[in-house]
Amino acid sequence: MFLEIMQLLSKFAIPFMIVGIISYGMSKNVKVYESFVEGAKDGFSTAIRIIPSFVAMLVAIGVFRESGAMDILIKLITPVIEIFNIPGEVVPMILMRPLSGSGAQGIMSELAANHGPESLIARTVAVMMGSSETTFYVLAVYFGSVSIKKQRHALAAGLIADLAGVISAIYITRLFFGV
Repeated sequence: MFLEIMQLLSKFAIPFMIVGIISYGMSKNVKVYESFVEGAKDGFSTAIRIIPSFVAMLVAIGVFRESGAMDILIKLITPVIEIFNIPGEVVPMILMRPLSGSGAQGIMSELAANHGPESLIARTVAVMMGSSETTFYVLAVYFGSVSIKKQRHALAAGLIADLAGVISAIYITRLFFGV
């Protein structure tokens, strides 16, 4: 019953948000279309400014994965993860999610294909995908787009939030789907 209600709500969530935003803008006498076009124009210039940061981040992720550093890190972390009864298969997702959304998407798809989409592992990584952020991407791209040089505690705060998301994903998935 719960899943059926959530599926029904998810069908209407985005159309409702779009209609709601347009209606709110019109109620405040905002030229909604013109504002959208102006924002899109600003977005294009921002995209041009962030390309160097984006390319640097993609190269760093590629080097991290291809050098074998990720595999070594997975082997180091796996014994600690096993103490907390966390499936070892989710370790690559825990490491990749803060680095790359597309890399994490690939890991999630592979795990769902190998273990089945309704398996605890697939559900766990799906919840991780939604409850954590691509922290390094955010720092490189978003901070780069507004020229923030002093990031101060942003990395630590982002990684702590990612850890909270991972722990929550594991706990909530087990709570809702058993084991």
